[in-house]
Amino acid sequence: MSERIYRDPVHNIIRLRTDSREGELMMRLIDTPEFQRLRRIKQLGLGLYTYQGAEHSRFTHSLGAFHLMSRVLDRLAEKHSINEEDRAAARAAALLHDVGHGSFSHVMEKVLGFHHEKWTVEVVLSATTEIGRLLHSYASELPGKVAAIIEGKFQPAALGQLVSSQLDVDRMDYLLRDSLMTGAKYGIYDLEWIINALAIDEEHDRIYVAARGLYAVEEYLQARYYMFRQVYFHRALRSAEAVLRAILRRALTLLETGDSLWYAPDTAFEKVLRRTALTITEYLEVDDSDVLFHVKQWQRSPDNILADLSKRFTGRRLFKAIDLDMPVPERLAFLAAARDCVARAGYDPDYYFIEDRASDVPYYNYYTAEGAEPKSRIYVEDGYARPRIREITEVSEVVRGLQRGYELHRVCFPAEVKSEIYDLYHSLTAPR
Repeated sequence: MSERIYRDPVHNIIRLRTDSREGELMMRLIDTPEFQRLRRIKQLGLGLYTYQGAEHSRFTHSLGAFHLMSRVLDRLAEKHSINEEDRAAARAAALLHDVGHGSFSHVMEKVLGFHHEKWTVEVVLSATTEIGRLLHSYASELPGKVAAIIEGKFQPAALGQLVSSQLDVDRMDYLLRDSLMTGAKYGIYDLEWIINALAIDEEHDRIYVAARGLYAVEEYLQARYYMFRQVYFHRALRSAEAVLRAILRRALTLLETGDSLWYAPDTAFEKVLRRTALTITEYLEVDDSDVLFHVKQWQRSPDNILADLSKRFTGRRLFKAIDLDMPVPERLAFLAAARDCVARAGYDPDYYFIEDRASDVPYYNYYTAEGAEPKSRIYVEDGYARPRIREITEVSEVVRGLQRGYELHRVCFPAEVKSEIYDLYHSLTAPR
């Protein structure tokens, strides 16, 4: 039997059989330059600034999601009929779902105003990418099917939900992977039992979890909640992202105002800085190394703000952060006073006083049923004697407890003004 084996820290051995046309396609997709680029995109962005072991890439995560999709499809095929072409599309979508990610994962998206899924779909559909050509050579309709799965428009919807929903192979992998690589144990849950309990509700075309899997899904949702609270929104991690975003905003401003800014000429990154539309080929030329290279050069910039921020970033002299745990009127007063404090210390508050909200990264969130589309809800089987399929909050008191809103609102500022900001905060929040 022909096969390729990947050793993986989460799943141990990822075995890819290549003795079929479909298996050969997956192998060739992995070997494309577009997919190999994911080795140079950090999975957790700047997570390594907080958790030194978080050096893992989008490449390793994508292989993990692909592995889980293959396992889930094998399990579902024991009881349900799955079309061969749809199976190939689902496996390819799981493998390629992050191929359009920009540098440092979600950090660049907010500054430059793009979404990685748009680029992922373009990579899949384009005749100029090796991925697009491989998919089309396998079957002319395959690129469209893969794109539809990634966009959440695929029919049958149940297969699409395995790639993009609240209980999908993407989240199943990154929770375990991020938990392992950061050393934080919050993301551990019973993956094997969830896979064992997954089924297709063919009448309503949706994925659900058999009754025996309820507690495993509760554990999975708790893992998501605590990873959100303790890892993805860790103060130091978010502070590092705030500094990098401030650097990029300053660089963009300098170019827009005609001030001096060094950059590597005639590169895709120059176009990024000039906000010039990129072709798909140019977009895929940019990865984490391009950003780091320019930030290192900007330490010698004649612009004091850009030079200082770049030195802080490369030397990990991050901003301090404080959560705004106070009523809204007091919060507004604190923000105004703290901003003035930063300005009086000689720092431009546009770059040295940064508000951070949980809503800035909507993808990392906990499960909520209210307002969610049906395809985004998690359904479980309620009971054994006369079971019926219900949305999980109707069944689980544990998950209902996770529905309460969580608002993160904090500010980041230079450590040099920490004492003044803290004194101001305590003066507004002290009991009277």
